[in-house]
Amino acid sequence: MAATAKKVKKSSETLDDESEALEAVDSCQNEIDALNEKASEEILKVEQKYNALRKPYYQKRNEIIKRIPTFWVTAILNHPQISGILEEEEEECLQFLEKLVVEEFDDIKSGYRIQFFFEENPFFENKLLTKEFNLGSNGDSPSSTSTTIKWKPDRDLTTMLPKKTTNTRRKRNLEYRTFFDWFTDNNDPINDDIAELIKDDLWPNPLQYYLVPDIEVEPEDDEDGEGVEEFGEEADEEEVDEVEDEEERAS
Repeated sequence: MAATAKKVKKSSETLDDESEALEAVDSCQNEIDALNEKASEEILKVEQKYNALRKPYYQKRNEIIKRIPTFWVTAILNHPQISGILEEEEEECLQFLEKLVVEEFDDIKSGYRIQFFFEENPFFENKLLTKEFNLGSNGDSPSSTSTTIKWKPDRDLTTMLPKKTTNTRRKRNLEYRTFFDWFTDNNDPINDDIAELIKDDLWPNPLQYYLVPDIEVEPEDDEDGEGVEEFGEEADEEEVDEVEDEEERAS
């Protein structure tokens, strides 16, 4: 049975002193909170400054990436979480993805947009698909919107492909989505893990995923398998020696 806390009787003088100390602590805490708020404002200004400085480099990087066929689809396929929602037909569609861009809103904290630029392709008419997140920093409820995809006849991948489950979601483990199901789903913008992975992981450095090496390494054998045979022969010889020794001891 847990011990109950005992109340200690305090003198009026002690109570007055404690009350004065609590007021002083509260005053000190207010000063700390004010500094934390000021720090947040200054950190936000620094982030805004460096977002602006990074932007031309992102643009330059995308111009160079155009020279590398299927760069973005390869990076996406090599990403361990994002690739988990891709179906084979969607991989074929993403072969036509020529540019990906993530833009944070100017104030950073209110939201961002992810833009997918496509070449002419047999799946849909759009050249640009955008998924935009408004995170409700001004008191509004968080929301997201997606470009309406103009699918070509019999090529709507959101209806053609079977649903599948994924455990990448923090809050819910529902029967979930393929890539284009994710793109068109705007029910839970706060817990959109795929969007966060694209914004915070894939977009800052896609090269690391494009260059992911093949981790399947074949075991190395000696030429003509001699190393294995020698090992086996030595083991056999040792067994014969042990048997002969035992026979001599027995005799």
